[in-house]
Amino acid sequence: MITGTIKSQVDKVWEAFWTGGVANPITVIEQITYLLFIKRLDDIQLGKEKQASLVGIPITEPIYQKEHITIRWNRFKNESPEVMYSLFTKPEGVFEFMKNVGAIGSVFGAHMKGATFMIPTPKLLDQVVQMIDSIDMVDRDTKGDLYEYLLSKIASAGKNGQFRTPRHIIKLMVEMMEPKADDTVCDPSSGTAGFLVAVGEYFHKKEHEDLFLNKEFREHYNTGMFNGIEFDATMLRIGAMNLQLHGIEQPNLIAKDALGEGNADIKEEYTLVLANPPFKGSLDYDGVDSSLLTMVKTKKTELLFLALMLRIMKKGGRAAVIVPDGVLFGSSNAHKQIRKELIDNQKLDAIISMPSGVFKPYAGVSTAILVFTKTDGGGTEDVWFYDMQADGYSLDDKRNEVKENDIPDILTRWKAWDTEAKRKRTDTSFLVPKAEIIENDYDLSINRYKEIVYEEVVYDAPNVILANIKKLDQQRNDALDLLEKLLK
Repeated sequence: MITGTIKSQVDKVWEAFWTGGVANPITVIEQITYLLFIKRLDDIQLGKEKQASLVGIPITEPIYQKEHITIRWNRFKNESPEVMYSLFTKPEGVFEFMKNVGAIGSVFGAHMKGATFMIPTPKLLDQVVQMIDSIDMVDRDTKGDLYEYLLSKIASAGKNGQFRTPRHIIKLMVEMMEPKADDTVCDPSSGTAGFLVAVGEYFHKKEHEDLFLNKEFREHYNTGMFNGIEFDATMLRIGAMNLQLHGIEQPNLIAKDALGEGNADIKEEYTLVLANPPFKGSLDYDGVDSSLLTMVKTKKTELLFLALMLRIMKKGGRAAVIVPDGVLFGSSNAHKQIRKELIDNQKLDAIISMPSGVFKPYAGVSTAILVFTKTDGGGTEDVWFYDMQADGYSLDDKRNEVKENDIPDILTRWKAWDTEAKRKRTDTSFLVPKAEIIENDYDLSINRYKEIVYEEVVYDAPNVILANIKKLDQQRNDALDLLEKLLK
């Protein structure tokens, strides 16, 4: 777990970036990410050198050659800020070497095209380098927690918070889906790779740790389990580093527009999809893969992503996805078309309605978690609805921790499905049969099915009126007494 000292160091560096004129939080994180990668390259080389020294043989596939000695982390970190800065900015220097390292540096290096060095002063560069160097980066948890703390600052910065799904909501979705050892997981709008990281952490829980003793599982975990699609180059780099610092060495991150024709070749590849795709986007038909438009004729990204998920999932695959409430009850042909597809041709499992404050401070839109299974042959019988009222944080812009939290109850009820049939519509959760949903024109809004009991209050009108008159008389008398005292 990240310590208060490390948090304090990160906070100071963050403030230094802002003071130095680097105000975009994504840029700040990207620059720190480059430095983490540079240190990682040198750590890998040091490991190779140590191993070669022990066995007395030359290093195989070295990252650095002898002529690169001055641009290695363990060397330049001891230089003066001015010398260090010149080593970063000169041609053939630290930064250019990092950009060109490519496959040697694994998946992160493969996405370095377009990377730009934007640390403005030698003093700031030295401050960041010394901060990173002071942290023990051997432990997977420490590295992962450090980067998660960095990423948490995106949300607190406001305008860039759309890249950040709350960690506790991601964890809820992963816990509900219970990833399996042979799952092939995909987030088609991967961003900072929060969903993929959470799946990795799920397998590192105590009850699953024995899986890593299995060679076949380790190979699948490191090379095939984790897949993300993202068109933004900065997000690809940040997501790749996030995964690697959490111990996922070779995720498959695809640099494509997930909804475009260039991504049309991905079909029936994944067994588990977890995502929070872009809301309220609108695309031209020309820019959308035709196979998606066949399923749902729309320009709305939130609907197109659902069609995409059905295309890229294998039969029997499961999905949990965050959608704006409009997907559940929108009256357009496209909205009804995608809901009919999920209910009639696939297996719709659950709708978890979330309060509108979950994505504050940067968005107040009401959202829901949609859970479904791809069958291509129907299977929907009863749909499980849950009306989440609290997620453990205040629903205002501050999002402070509070006692009220429905998430533990959601998980308990979800895993005890057999008992849910007994619940009434006045309860927090309940089942709704498919036939009733069809009768309601495929409306999936929880308010369509939830029943509310209003307490009956009987007023004794004459006595209430009399009591109010007496109260007014008493106030009048008190006022007269006070006036008499003042006149005396």
